[in-house]
Parts: sequence; C-alpha cells; structure tokens
Amino acid sequence: MTNHFELIQSLVDNVGRVIVGKEGVVRLVVAAMLSRGHVLLEDKPGVGKTVLARALAKSVDSSFKRIQCTPDLLPVDITGYVDYRAQTFKPGPVFANLVLADELNRATPRTQSALLEAMGERQVSVDGVTHVLPDPFFVIATQNPVEHHGVNDLPEAQLDRFQMLLSLGYSTAEEEKRLTIARRQSDPLDALAPVMSAAELCGLLAAVPDVQVKEQLVDYAVALVRATRESKLLEVGASTRSILQLARLAQGYALVQRRTYVIPDDIKLLAQLVLPHRVTPASASSDNLGATQWKQECVRRILADVSVPDS
Repeated sequence: MTNHFELIQSLVDNVGRVIVGKEGVVRLVVAAMLSRGHVLLEDKPGVGKTVLARALAKSVDSSFKRIQCTPDLLPVDITGYVDYRAQTFKPGPVFANLVLADELNRATPRTQSALLEAMGERQVSVDGVTHVLPDPFFVIATQNPVEHHGVNDLPEAQLDRFQMLLSLGYSTAEEEKRLTIARRQSDPLDALAPVMSAAELCGLLAAVPDVQVKEQLVDYAVALVRATRESKLLEVGASTRSILQLARLAQGYALVQRRTYVIPDDIKLLAQLVLPHRVTPASASSDNLGATQWKQECVRRILADVSVPDS
C-alpha cells in the first residue's frame, strides 16, 4: 500500500500548487474520485471552484471535458446525438474520464437531468441505444449559491447523485497574497503536469474496496442516515443511496489519509458532507442561515444525538 499512499500524496501536492491553503478540500475531492463518487462544489463566484477541477484534471493523464452550463444548453449538448445522415452516434462531452459541469445550476432542469443516467449508471441512452461511458468516470460540478440570481435549484434526484457537497470558502489574507504573487507573471495552472497515469488511477480505484470497514461502523452509518428520517427537524431524510455512498467514501478517505481501515471519525466527518444536500428541512431557518447552511446545521444537530462506536 505504500506506493498507493505516495501516489495519492503526489496528486494532492500537485493540485495544491494551484489551490493554496485548501489541502483538506483537495483530499476530500480525491477521496471521492477514488471511491467512484461525484462532487458538487457550491460557493460564491471567484473562490477557485473551476480551478480546482481543472487542476485535478491536469494532474491525471486521462481524458477531460468541460461543460459550460448556460440557460440555452440542451441535453444533446451533454450526451451527444445520432447523425442520421452518417448513421453514427456523435458522443457529447460527458464521454470523458473527468467531466467538469461548470455552473450546473444555470442550466435548465431538463438539461441538468441529462446527467442523471450518466452519474448513476455510467452510461447514456440516446434514441433507445445505450452507450457505456469511459472508466473511470468522475463528475465535478460547480454551482453558485441558490441565493444568486439566474440559477435553478437542482432537483432532488440530481442532488442525490452527488456523493458530497463541498465549499472552498475564501482564502486567508496570507493565502491571497501568495496567490497574487504566484500569478504576477503566469498562471501556475498552465505549467501543471500529470503526476498519475490512467493505469495508476485504475490501480488506486481497485484498492479502495479492500479498505477495511468493521461491521459496527456500517451500523453507525446506517444509524446516522436513519436518524435523518426520524428527526422532526427534517421533512425528508437521506436516501438508501447515501448509506452506500458514505461507506464507500469512507474507504476512499481512509486511503487518502494513509490508512487501510476506516475509523469512526471518518464516518462522523464525512456524514456532514454526504447528507445535508440530500435532506429537506421541516421549516425555514430561524438563525438567518442560508438554505445550504441550515441543512448542514440540521444534520449536525441530528448527528450529535447518535452515539459513536468505540472503534
């Protein structure tokens, strides 16, 4: 496993050359990629969401496509279409190992739904014919907070396909100074080179299922999710898919943390990232919190009432 740990760290370090001071978020994104999940980055414009996705794509020697989501984007602009004159299928940008869906919530709900089958089943169906997507397949989507103008809420089914919802947040004053100095002459992203081949990535993906998860930790994950369904704070709790996603993400995260086993703190930490975007609060926040922040607060209160196993 030592080679795996070193390879993962080189990936984290390479992305960190561009994304300054956000190693924790970078590690979480890498864990999602290794556990075959998908990530939604929600934050204010200009904090580095797109740069993070591009840096990760440039760090792995595999195919990358970017979809710039706009109100006039059509489903075929994502999945592809059949050219009836040539009688051939023209694949869309979703046919890549790493896909960046930039500002996803600026697309219409109909267009957003074009990603449902791709993210859930790693295939797309066009005119009754199913086309298998490349392996590995990883989606990073960005969105501005719903409070911003010109955006559409992602449907519940779409949100449930994302393993985690993350935010970068603003950098510190010192980090912003370092970023400014580093970009005075050129963009570090332009000089970023791959540190991992597609074959090496596939080797890491194959190692994740071997990470040990004790039965009591599976029970803990199940208890956390079921608690969201029983809480009076929430109208709709988390899905069964969220349990599967949480357990698999914990395996990927353990590997990123240089371990071959999952610990209770992994489950507790990751549940706060896996569950909030999948639930619906029973009432609006009374604490002047935004919609996302209120969901996160509800989940934190619920998790606090579930006992943590010893090991």
